[in-house]
Amino acid sequence: MAGTTQTVSPHMGRHYYVSIVTLAENVPIDVISKMLGHANITTTQIYAKITTEKLYTDLMAFGNKLSSTFKNLKGAAINN
Repeated sequence: MAGTTQTVSPHMGRHYYVSIVTLAENVPIDVISKMLGHANITTTQIYAKITTEKLYTDLMAFGNKLSSTFKNLKGAAINN
């Protein structure tokens, strides 16, 4: 990697690809598993590390979806 003396292995490249490139772009883990040629999805899960940014983004999206759902339910209850 640029500016480091650490040796980069193929394993590190696969981990980076799964963690940063595919999961960050919302590629489903079952698709990633097939792309990597894994027979079992648990093997893919070893590579899959959730970044703080991804966690924040997903939690915000979930919270927004919940808020929208509850607003719709509240509006429906008022109108009935």
